[in-house]
Amino acid sequence: MQGRDALGLRLSLLTQLEVEFMRPICGAIIVAGATIGLGLTAIGFGTRYHTGLENVDKDGNPILLHLYQMDKPLVFIMVFLTSVAVIGLGIAFVGLAYHHHRRLHEMHHMNGRARSPERATS
Repeated sequence: MQGRDALGLRLSLLTQLEVEFMRPICGAIIVAGATIGLGLTAIGFGTRYHTGLENVDKDGNPILLHLYQMDKPLVFIMVFLTSVAVIGLGIAFVGLAYHHHRRLHEMHHMNGRARSPERATS
């Protein structure tokens, strides 16, 4: 029975470690997906609004196309993927910061520099 308890403890610790490692990895995967999506959206913008060399007015000044003049689905996808990329970066940075914070405390504990609560002596 004692072997099963030790195995259960090891499995729970392994699962906890996997969850801690997954935070920054999940954020990085979200950022990678959003970056690929933004690249494809940029290709979509270029394909949709490429007009050759006719994008200058009579005086030779470039004709600017603002976001409110573009297709709403393309603009929505660009804004959505940009926000997903920012959220993913936040998850990755916070996950890594938490990971390093935990490792610092583990290092202090292993080296005997961990703070222990002061005991009141009477």
